[in-house]
Amino acid sequence: MKYKLEILYEDNHLLVVVKPANVLSQGDATKDVDMLTMLKAYIKEKYNKPGNVYLGLVHRLDRPVGGVMVFARSSKAASRLSNDIRVGNLHKKYYAIVNDNGLKDEDTFIDCLEKTDNGTVVSTKEKGKYAELSYRVLERNKDKNLALVDIDLKTGRHHQIRVQFASRGHALYGDQRYGELNNKQIALFAYSLEFPHPTTKELLKFTAKPNGEVWNYFNTF
Repeated sequence: MKYKLEILYEDNHLLVVVKPANVLSQGDATKDVDMLTMLKAYIKEKYNKPGNVYLGLVHRLDRPVGGVMVFARSSKAASRLSNDIRVGNLHKKYYAIVNDNGLKDEDTFIDCLEKTDNGTVVSTKEKGKYAELSYRVLERNKDKNLALVDIDLKTGRHHQIRVQFASRGHALYGDQRYGELNNKQIALFAYSLEFPHPTTKELLKFTAKPNGEVWNYFNTF
C-alpha cells in the first residue's frame, strides 16, 4: 500500500513529516511499508540523487500511533538531534483518548518501566527505567466514559503513555495490548514536536491534527 506523504518542513538538514497510524517508523521483519524507506525514495526521486540516500531515524512512534516525526538529512543533524533528545531539548506532546473512570483533571505520572521478554512493558516500583509525563483533561464524553487528554511527555520510554495510563485504570481507547481486545484503532497521536534547528539553533515547532471516527466523539476537533 502506498501512502501520500504529508511533509511539514524540509531543508538540507531536516525532514519533518506526519506518520500515518499503522505505518512502521522503520522496516522490520514483516517487510511492511515504513516511513524511512518511503522518505528515502521521496528524496532520491525529488533531488535525482544517485546511489544510496542518507536519512537518519532519530526517534520512533509505535506502529499504531500517528503523528509528527523529524528525520535527519545529514549525519551532523542526526548527531545533534539525538543529543537534543538525550538532554530533553526535543519536546513531544500527544493527544490521547482514555477510559475516564474518574480520571483527575490533571496529574503527573511517575513510574519505573521494565520491558519484558515478550515486548510488553510493566510498571514497577524500583526496577526499570524512570518514566514521567504530565497531562490535563481537555474534554470528557460521559456517555462513552471517555476523556480526551493533552499529554506532555517528559521521558520517551517504550509504550510509556500506554502503560502509565493503563496501570492506573485508564487504558487508551483501542489499545489492543494494554486495554480491551476490541479491534479498534488506538487513540494516540503525537500532535506537537518542538526542537532547536541543528545548525541555526532556531526553535522550531510543528503541529498536526488527528483524524478518524473516535476523535469525533469530542468537540475539540
